[in-house]
Amino acid sequence: MAGNSQRRGRRVASKASAPKGSGGKNRDSLAGRGRTLPADERPWHKAYSGTEKLPQRTAWKQEKERRAAAEEGRAPKIGQPGSKDTTWGRGGGRGAATAKPARGKQPAGRSGPRVAPGRKSNPAKDTPELLVGRNPVLEALRTQVPATALYTAQGIDVDDRVKEIIRTAADRGIAILDVSRAELDRMTGGVLHQGVGLQVPPFAYEPFEDLVAAALEQPAPLLVALDGVTDPRNLGAVIRSAAAFGAQGVFVPERRAAGITATAWRTSAGAAARVPVAQVTNLTRSLKACQDAGFMVVGLDADGETDLYDLEAAVGPLVVVVGSEGRGLSRLVGQTCDLTVSIPMISEVESLNASVAAAVTLAEVARRRAVGG
Repeated sequence: MAGNSQRRGRRVASKASAPKGSGGKNRDSLAGRGRTLPADERPWHKAYSGTEKLPQRTAWKQEKERRAAAEEGRAPKIGQPGSKDTTWGRGGGRGAATAKPARGKQPAGRSGPRVAPGRKSNPAKDTPELLVGRNPVLEALRTQVPATALYTAQGIDVDDRVKEIIRTAADRGIAILDVSRAELDRMTGGVLHQGVGLQVPPFAYEPFEDLVAAALEQPAPLLVALDGVTDPRNLGAVIRSAAAFGAQGVFVPERRAAGITATAWRTSAGAAARVPVAQVTNLTRSLKACQDAGFMVVGLDADGETDLYDLEAAVGPLVVVVGSEGRGLSRLVGQTCDLTVSIPMISEVESLNASVAAAVTLAEVARRRAVGG
């Protein structure tokens, strides 16, 4: 026979038959589910009014979660509408889920909790953070930061801080997990952890309006704004300087800027628990709001028009704006500032690090206020 009809291994597929119908047996599955419920009638939605009766399954899930939370000594992740906030920080924040410890190993799945390794990052809203270092962990526990697990390295050198960390975590009912040092190294991505790590929910930022209002209640209002600072270590260092020199708060842009990560928290040495931090959608608009509230907005610039030591406005309500590590102040932010200030330097250095410039400026502002101008 001609062609390849006799070739070895030939496979012949039968012709597909016409699809068979259900004969009307699945007619009910084609029926619609009815109208779409508005947000205020959905028990799982944050806009739920609370007037509608909870579905039986939803009520059962909420009751189950409340019992589990009570046994573990933590806040429930699912509760009555409006009570789902498990974030930490000074602000009200948005609710976020936290991971539950699994078999005494790691609560965040195969890769462990997220630790920012010193790079620009805005953590996912539902991603847990791992605070590392004895001072930051101890400060977090002292300030009642919500936590789900404490990791301690096997064979750790126990000092007074470690004793207080373990005692405080035990008193608060936080799970204490003893892991190998290699495992803790892997979980932290090589960050210096000093043998301890505390897993916490994402940071809750202070509302910007509340930040400004609280500062204006002080005798000498002082705020710090960061314009595009992308290194979380610089953010942490600025927060630490703000706490040291009496600033009432720090605010940063939501996009293209560092947020409060484990690295920023560790660099701040726990000062992030004492100094409120806000995120703003538009930094220029927020600076104008500060001006309308009575603040003088001062930007740090190597070519600034005013010498830092001649800054007479330091004694009044003040916002110090620190530019990014490379380009400094952006064009719109620079135009919004009431004046730009330069830091005098004896030797010819191109510029100071953003956090160092902020520390020098805040120290001078504090000195002027101490001597009355």
